[in-house]
Amino acid sequence: MDNGDRWIGGNCIALLENGEEFFARVFDAIRQAKREVIIETFILFEDKVGLALHAAMRAAAQRGVKIDMLVDGFGSPDLSREFIEGLSSVGVRTRVFDHGKRILGQRLNVFRRMHRKIVVVDGELAFVGGINYSADHLLDFGPKAKQDYAVELRGPIVAQIHQFVLRAIALGDKGPRWFRRRLKQAPPADREAVGQVDAMFVTRDNRRHTGDIERQYLIAIRAARQRIVIANAYFFPGYRLIKELRRAARRGVDVRLILQGEPDMPIVKTAASMLYHHLMHSGVHIYEYCERPLHAKIALMDDRWTTVGSSNLDPLSLSLNLEANVIARDKAFNQLLWERMDRLMRESCKEIGPADLENEWSGWRLVRSFFIFHFLRWYPSWLGWLPRHVPRLTPAEAIALVEKREQRENDKKSGDNAVTPTEVA
Repeated sequence: MDNGDRWIGGNCIALLENGEEFFARVFDAIRQAKREVIIETFILFEDKVGLALHAAMRAAAQRGVKIDMLVDGFGSPDLSREFIEGLSSVGVRTRVFDHGKRILGQRLNVFRRMHRKIVVVDGELAFVGGINYSADHLLDFGPKAKQDYAVELRGPIVAQIHQFVLRAIALGDKGPRWFRRRLKQAPPADREAVGQVDAMFVTRDNRRHTGDIERQYLIAIRAARQRIVIANAYFFPGYRLIKELRRAARRGVDVRLILQGEPDMPIVKTAASMLYHHLMHSGVHIYEYCERPLHAKIALMDDRWTTVGSSNLDPLSLSLNLEANVIARDKAFNQLLWERMDRLMRESCKEIGPADLENEWSGWRLVRSFFIFHFLRWYPSWLGWLPRHVPRLTPAEAIALVEKREQRENDKKSGDNAVTPTEVA
């Protein structure tokens, strides 16, 4: 799939913070859809958010809107037959990326996940970000509610995103011929300028675009002269990105990292904190977000460059997962994101100082830094050795039918093996 890696002008962009803003806009867009809705997501749960999405898709499909949804087999493994059949019965086509069976109760399809979160409506409106369809993205979920972001887009950039998602679902249907026919039938996206924002849609895959998102980060960091702010949930980037952040701080750029202080997985904080000495020694400022788990994947450089998307800065996102980010050049949007991040740092974060670092024996820290340095330097190559297969998209209703058949066979075996009262006597 061709990213383009080029700036497209004439767009409008709006920041959506947390599920309260994101779900309201997405569900409203689905309700107003006239022709087509395409959704990609890593996680879809059957909680109040998933059921609300289910209802919105059913209602749209019943009035004739074509709806395609792609979910990841690892991130969304437990969708019920009733949930899937409720969609397929009204014509919603749900596909599962790399569905894998459980072995001894464990899911083994861990690597190379479809981690993107994209929605395209009528080829005219798009949403890209890091928010999944689950209740833990809402504040009323409690202390474990996630802090996260997405963007809403209109303008010429939507045409590129639309073609991308059409290609993605074509992989699981009838190939290029199907794609060409569907693309030809699709109404032309609004290519007229609707705003002043230059935007770029950048993806990461395991074939032609293995390092595109990381490369855009590196370009922006090298060009930065005033400030760099990165808020990222899972931070353990490669050697090159760490090196450029340190270089930026040494040349006087105000470099700030907002990382997890209350992580959903403890190992996340442990891994990131192993880099604190190395980064702070060069002048990088580190803030830990302490209110709730941080799920953000956003950054801003100087007064124009910003990115919002699904890509973390860790081995999975940078070397294995399928990801998607939007990069924007616009002073107003950059200023808005800076204001949100500045408020987050002042009101909800703790800045890490020398006293917060572990008081370790300097010799052990030197040894540990040596191994971390070489791991960061080489892990993209090492992870490239992991199994790489052709992505397979499976219709969700086919999976439901297989599971239903297996359940019947299990029930039958259980009945055959059951001990009757007569046999006991």
